[in-house]
Amino acid sequence: MFTRKKWDRAIADIPFFAREFLDIEPHPGQIRWLEGSTGAENLLVTGNRWGKSFVTAVKIIHHAFFRIRDLRYDCCGKYHIVTASLTLDQARIIFNTVLRILNSTCRIGGLIKKVTVTPYPRILLGNGAIIEARSTQHRGQYLLGNDYDYFIYDEVAFDDEAEYVVNEVIKMRLADRKGKLDLVSTPNGRNWFYQKMKELKGRPHDAYVQSGDSRENCHISEEYLAMQMQYLSDKRVAQNIMGQFVDSGGEVIPGRYIDAALIKRKEISAENSGLNRFYLTGWDLARKKTATVGVTVQVIDGLCTVIDLCRIKKWDWNIIIAAIRNRQRRYPGRLIIDATGLGDVVVAQLTDLNPTSFIFTPKTKAELLTNLELFHSLGKIKYERWEIPDDDGRIWSLEDELRAARWDDNNACDSLMAMALALWPLYRPDLPIIKPRVGKI
Repeated sequence: MFTRKKWDRAIADIPFFAREFLDIEPHPGQIRWLEGSTGAENLLVTGNRWGKSFVTAVKIIHHAFFRIRDLRYDCCGKYHIVTASLTLDQARIIFNTVLRILNSTCRIGGLIKKVTVTPYPRILLGNGAIIEARSTQHRGQYLLGNDYDYFIYDEVAFDDEAEYVVNEVIKMRLADRKGKLDLVSTPNGRNWFYQKMKELKGRPHDAYVQSGDSRENCHISEEYLAMQMQYLSDKRVAQNIMGQFVDSGGEVIPGRYIDAALIKRKEISAENSGLNRFYLTGWDLARKKTATVGVTVQVIDGLCTVIDLCRIKKWDWNIIIAAIRNRQRRYPGRLIIDATGLGDVVVAQLTDLNPTSFIFTPKTKAELLTNLELFHSLGKIKYERWEIPDDDGRIWSLEDELRAARWDDNNACDSLMAMALALWPLYRPDLPIIKPRVGKI
């Protein structure tokens, strides 16, 4: 029997609600999540089989049952929850778990009023609350025009458009009623989901972050996990079992080096009066669908800091030549230009600036990128994130490009190349050089 006291406690105590109303006993990690994820934005990153889909289903049922939101928005009528992922099949995992719990373990009967499966899965509860499963494909276009009280974005780390979907689509869908957002995923390298985790950790007043180790789940085989940990690589164990962010392998610049190189804008000063200050500028010229990028580094006592960066997506060589000249007037110093192919035409127009030509071949490209990696490993390069509007409403960032660049896939990494070109005059053959890891150039 459910007394008034139990009802009152269940509103604020989700683990209690799970035990008393759903006949479910969450494991300790799941209890921490149910108790702690009360911020405007919450992020859960776990190893596989930790039980994130199950605990998310429990939280969905609780929020739908009690319509958890600020009372001033209760006059808005419906209470709307959506669990979304890149594919509808993935989104249905949590949705089907919700349906199974309501139909089997829930101790309160008659909660479901109606279930539909087309055009997308939907549950209507007796109190008017709606639970849906949706896809975030095509940059979240199927979510446009809707409004939600509670949004769960599952397996965020595996959606290449996650940043756009969250910032340009989901957040405005929550604006009407000050809704809440949960980002849930297993890790997938140090991509945008990793960056979002770092951001939310710096906002403890309105955000919550939690990680989870698969071994916390007492309902899976400890013996099987122990066997996997014995035979899997350390990197796979860290990511798939411990729920840790690790490099996926083959990166030009390991993620830990990028973490160490990132600084805030206020830490960058082009007017530093330190001794031995000079400028180096590298330009990687556009080809087909890529961009022309110019990167200028300031060098003070051996430490290089990126102080200017621009991306040009125009094919008029006069515009590019003018941009190079303007940069040299502002930061006079060594100029290194990609002279591969038609690049020699640009170099010919800038002979008065005495540019250094660099021709890309498999060998020279490997040496160029190895030198860039070396500067990162020695802690001698610093830069901010450099976010710039790109095509179709996207936001390009230097950090994202550097993290995505791999030894076997870097032909679209113009800023990576421009930065490497800027550092090329500092190349020292007598220093220990990291052996190039060349796959396909």
